[in-house]
Amino acid sequence: MVPSLRPIRMATSAQSAPVSQQARFAEEVRHTRFAMRLSLLFGVVMLIGKGTAYFLTGSTAILSDAAESVVHVIAVSFAAYALWLSTRPANQRFLYGYERITFFSAGFEGAMIIVAAIAILYAAIHKWVAGLQLEHLGLGTVFVLAAAFVNAALGWYLIRTGRRNNSLILEADGKHVLTDSWTSFGVVAGLGLVMLTGWKPFDPICAIVLGLNILWSGGHLVWRSARGLLDYSDPLLGRDLGQKLDALCSELGLQYHGVRFRTTGYRLMVELHLLFPYNSPVGQAHHRATQLEERLPGILGVPTEVLTHLEALEDHGDVHHDEHYTGRPE
Repeated sequence: MVPSLRPIRMATSAQSAPVSQQARFAEEVRHTRFAMRLSLLFGVVMLIGKGTAYFLTGSTAILSDAAESVVHVIAVSFAAYALWLSTRPANQRFLYGYERITFFSAGFEGAMIIVAAIAILYAAIHKWVAGLQLEHLGLGTVFVLAAAFVNAALGWYLIRTGRRNNSLILEADGKHVLTDSWTSFGVVAGLGLVMLTGWKPFDPICAIVLGLNILWSGGHLVWRSARGLLDYSDPLLGRDLGQKLDALCSELGLQYHGVRFRTTGYRLMVELHLLFPYNSPVGQAHHRATQLEERLPGILGVPTEVLTHLEALEDHGDVHHDEHYTGRPE
């Protein structure tokens, strides 16, 4: 009697992908690293500019913007290290590679944003209570407005590059930079109201509003990081995966169940069970399973690792004595 089960097999982009896919991966890594270096460079420049504006004006709104830039430089430095680590190959100690560092990096950036928000709120309230002293607002506003436009362009570029190259680290950094630009525009609005009306409390009020917005942004980033670390299954991704699995299995004449999937921040990892007639030769079943493993990544259009497990149709329930997961994406 021919056994109907076989060891789990993996098909990864590194092991079985065509040379063109490996070249595309290398190109994506180069683009992502360049974008991260650009973000770090501009972060330092923006910090110097906003710091100068604060010392010129004494504005708490500008101080809040500068504080976020400090956080950004720290966070992007860590993100650059995480990006380098995430592209290292798997080894004997880390058999699945280092890609999940992307979620930790996004969480770290979110936590740093929250720290900045708390510092902004404290500084704004403290300065308001202690007494407001503002000067050289016109020159300071020009510095901040220039930083806002630069950060808006940089944030858009980082998010676009991150999504195109499947890099959560870069996308998170881009959202942080874009948040920084909105903060700067808000600061400019607050300083403009002070100069128009002469009412100085507009400055700390603006800083408090911005601090609350930054706090929400950081919390959202931390939550997204936590979902990734907890292997959250995105329903939209699951629906797309299910549709493409249905089409491919119909073409190959296969039945399946027990689908699980998660993302590492760069790769999509898919596990599924394939069902064959009890007396199917192992070699034939293996060949058809390998076809699915090799074709599915190309159909999905993202770096994907596929793991399959073969089972018999007829005695499936008898073999599994414990409860057995047989779900499929909806």
